[in-house]
Amino acid sequence: MNQNQKPFRRIVTGHDENGNAVIVSDAPPVHTQLVGGPGGPTFFEIWHTIETPAPIHHQPDLPDESNLVLPPPKNGTRIRIIEFPPEGEEIRKLTGADAAAKFKSMGDEKASTNTGEAPHPLMHRTETVDYGIVLEGEITLVLDRGETIIYPGDVVIQSGTNHAWANRSNKICRMAFVLINGEYTN
Repeated sequence: MNQNQKPFRRIVTGHDENGNAVIVSDAPPVHTQLVGGPGGPTFFEIWHTIETPAPIHHQPDLPDESNLVLPPPKNGTRIRIIEFPPEGEEIRKLTGADAAAKFKSMGDEKASTNTGEAPHPLMHRTETVDYGIVLEGEITLVLDRGETIIYPGDVVIQSGTNHAWANRSNKICRMAFVLINGEYTN
């Protein structure tokens, strides 16, 4: 977590042996990963489910992934926080191969759609429905045709579309994402 950003906790609830609601865990996220080295985004993996409907256990099992995986599991969900630093020249100059390598480090090389003519080098597409909520800062959502600035409290519903995130401000943008496994109909 960037030293200027307010830390956050992951609080997991469950049930005790008598069926009463209790706090199972209250700590920072256990899996954090800087992607692409200095100047890249930091991913805070919060939780994922492996099926829908999600089984509800008295004591929830902590997710067991040791590496960053961009999409949720098949038929599952994923929640993460991402801190996007201000975008520098190193991002704007990425080639298609560079972009594919960055997505490979996130466990989904095929998500990259940078063909050299994309409106942003980190354009990508996943077979998911994503809810993105800006918590702090601002960020630009870049699509094939058009873009818009997203501010704190704004929510983006990303329906498997080709997109990129560009932080053109001078401070970090923190976003929460809920990813739901999807399936293209055409």
